Amino acid sequence: AATAPGKKITARLKRTLPVRGPQAPTLSELMRWYCLNTNTHGCRRIVVSRGRLRRLLWILLTLSAVGLILWQCAELLMNYYSASVSVTVQFQKLPFPAVTICNINPYKYSAMKEYLSELDKETKKALETFYGFSEGKSKVRRSVDDWNSTGSDFFQQIPLLKVEDFSRTATDLHSGQKRKIEGSVFHKDSSIVNSGDSNDIIGFQLCDTNNSSDCALYTFSSGVNAIQEWYKLHYMNIMAQIPLETKEKLSYSADDLLLTCFFDGLSCDKRHFTRFHHPLHGNCYTFNSGENGTILSTSTGGSEYGLQVVLYIDEADYNPFLVTSTGAKIIVHDQNEYPFIEDIGTEIETAAATSIGMHFTRSRKLSKPYSDCTETGDDIPVENLYNKSYSLQICLHSCFQKAMVHSCGCAQYAQPLPAGAEYCNYKKNPNWMYCYYRLHEKFVKEQLGCQQICKDACSFKEWALTTSIAQWPSTVSEDWMLRVLSWDKGQKLNKKLNKTDLANLMVFYKDLNERFISENPANTLVILLSNFGGQLGLWMSCSVVCVIEIVEVFFIDSLSIVMRRQWQKAKKWWSNRKRGSSGKAPQASDVERQGHDNPVCIDEDLPTFTTALRLPLPQDSPLPRTPPPNYSTLRLETAFTEQLPDTLELGQH
Repeated sequence: AATAPGKKITARLKRTLPVRGPQAPTLSELMRWYCLNTNTHGCRRIVVSRGRLRRLLWILLTLSAVGLILWQCAELLMNYYSASVSVTVQFQKLPFPAVTICNINPYKYSAMKEYLSELDKETKKALETFYGFSEGKSKVRRSVDDWNSTGSDFFQQIPLLKVEDFSRTATDLHSGQKRKIEGSVFHKDSSIVNSGDSNDIIGFQLCDTNNSSDCALYTFSSGVNAIQEWYKLHYMNIMAQIPLETKEKLSYSADDLLLTCFFDGLSCDKRHFTRFHHPLHGNCYTFNSGENGTILSTSTGGSEYGLQVVLYIDEADYNPFLVTSTGAKIIVHDQNEYPFIEDIGTEIETAAATSIGMHFTRSRKLSKPYSDCTETGDDIPVENLYNKSYSLQICLHSCFQKAMVHSCGCAQYAQPLPAGAEYCNYKKNPNWMYCYYRLHEKFVKEQLGCQQICKDACSFKEWALTTSIAQWPSTVSEDWMLRVLSWDKGQKLNKKLNKTDLANLMVFYKDLNERFISENPANTLVILLSNFGGQLGLWMSCSVVCVIEIVEVFFIDSLSIVMRRQWQKAKKWWSNRKRGSSGKAPQASDVERQGHDNPVCIDEDLPTFTTALRLPLPQDSPLPRTPPPNYSTLRLETAFTEQLPDTLELGQH
């Protein structure tokens, strides 16, 4: 069947006429079409403006507007992830926090002497050698097990050293022999205050048992600090070998520590306190721990309606080498938090009344993407060893303990014991001291990665403390008060109380104003989109439809044109390759389909008169000429069937 003339003309037009809009064959034609048809006035002015200067100005103005839009939108995105802080103050009945109290001296020295006899003996010998300090010879009880033999050998391996000079020569205070210092030298004091005499510097040297040449000397500018650090090092090693049940018996009981107790104007006793054993502070007692499911609250502020306790410190039974201050340590915390006495504890002075006023604050931060905090700690790859709610301190201590077990093969005594691990001691881990100091050095320098892994908690409670101290008991009331307190202790005390053995503590709310600090998003999604629309309308007179148009033209259509051009080049290359291999000449149809012959064009409309005139003429046909007029068409014909008589004569003339 013959092809209809209309279809032939349509096909001819598609191959010949340029294609506009998204089906343009080149990017330049697409951009020209976009500028002529877009709603953004700046792009249209670039094309229709006459003169290079005017066109250049419109290009600069349009590019400046685009730059301002990008800058303002970036600012909006940055502000979208910012948060505003709001503070809310409420006056209401407040839950009373948990108050943990510990004696600064962890264990009764009289009960610990049998375990520390050899260590005390070496310490006194070092004091005598270094400072000329001596005591009368006293009988020293031997330990119940083999602490002495093992400790004595280890004291010889890690003795105190007196640094003669900085030429890496030191004197062993145990044997009096000189030894050469190998390895690195670390000054443990934050700032060395030295008069210039090198004889004032003492310390101790730790070496790797597997490599004797790998050593580190730890020096101190103060002999007190050096002896205490050396003593604590051996002390922790000894305590790690004593069972927990035994250590609880060696420490203070609730009856030993607490003399009187009042809360909210009512009497309380040891039943309101919960004991837990701290590795460094012995038996500690927590008031209002909430373990029985009940949390006390208070509805009145002031010192008379808080917690009031009188503590018995028993200064005479203190370990003279382990602690150098007298009193107690307390910490105010939430019932679900672990009390880090050694980090943030507040010391209570003896022979004084210490009043601690509290202000309660609850804080909540926004999590990602507003801040890098964690809600529950479940997303932190560190096991919580404390069985309490997550906090940054718990994460850091747990991370270090895990690294200690992994690197040294045992756990550090001052922190909870991981599952399947055991505390370090001389017998099973002779290299643990050197390993611990090296690992702690990396931890302080943030080389273990714990500070990078651990995050702040998003929600936390805080009690801001205000401490005031007054002399207690007064001079006029000292005599009768001590007598009454001694009588209250009854048969538990075989000596008269001294005011330096007592500490009066008061913990209370200064007011019942609960402060709630929260973060709220500074911008919502609706506000962000509105700001985007305002910027686009201000600088480019553009809307959301305009943005969709930009995405369509500059991404979809441009990519389509590039891919189509590449496809045409590939087809042409393949056709040329096939013709080269077969030796055939290129066909006319192949030439005709180049250029604007776009297979995407599926417009079946018949050509108009205007488009037909734009068709190219055949090469061998003469130019068309205007045909002569058909004069018969000039004859006037009436539109009426009958003509009036008066017009007939005019028509004849």
